[in-house]
Amino acid sequence: MTSAYPITLSDDQYSLFESLLPPPAPCGRPREVDLKRVLESMLYILVTGCAWRLLPHDYPPYSTVYYYFRQWREQGVWKRIHDHCVEWVRVSEGRYPSPSEGALDSQTVPTAVMVHNSVGYDKHKATKGRKRFTLVDTLGLLISIKVMAASTPERQGAKELLGDLNQERDRVPRLVCIGVDGGFSGQGFAHGIMDMFRWVVEVVLRPQQVSGFVLLPKRWVVERTYGWLHWCRRLNVDYEKLPASSESFIYLAMIHLMLRRLA
Repeated sequence: MTSAYPITLSDDQYSLFESLLPPPAPCGRPREVDLKRVLESMLYILVTGCAWRLLPHDYPPYSTVYYYFRQWREQGVWKRIHDHCVEWVRVSEGRYPSPSEGALDSQTVPTAVMVHNSVGYDKHKATKGRKRFTLVDTLGLLISIKVMAASTPERQGAKELLGDLNQERDRVPRLVCIGVDGGFSGQGFAHGIMDMFRWVVEVVLRPQQVSGFVLLPKRWVVERTYGWLHWCRRLNVDYEKLPASSESFIYLAMIHLMLRRLA
């Protein structure tokens, strides 16, 4: 009898995910593996933080699970499914499918000892690892994510993320304003973003007269999103050899969260 784990998907949740999967290849051997079990295997690795080879035996072989994870990463399936789910959640919340406002921030996480690609040292956080530049909407849902070396300056990483988002502008036609913290201010950053991409950057600074924790308007939603990601142990330390795999796991974490909201 198969053990039940907290990450087990209901039929309704999986039906939403399955409707967005690419069809099987028209040639070759017919698919025999249960993709629902494959997805649950990936969620097990994401939430528990275990290695691929330590996947429990009641799941499909780890080589099969990793094959689909890599194929869907290279084909852009994770991002495509994620973006569809964001639209569905926003509509279910009574919002427009496309956001008009977002919040941008970065998070530095340490990398595992065997990771060497796109790794740097963040002197402000005293951490060797990678930096996640994250743009979310007012619900805390991802608009865009870019994983880079931790040594990447805030303004440079933000420009690269927004440059990538500008290439798919039809996905966010209503986006107007982006809130950032003081780390992104200075050297004409806001004016440069306005000139290049026609987005308004609003710098939200911490009040100098107040001590202790302060809930900053428009900025707290991205911190809450980071809190959601911390529930997944695989994301607390970056174990992925490629930044694209790190981004795929982040998409998977947000997909899981949204499937639970939708079904």
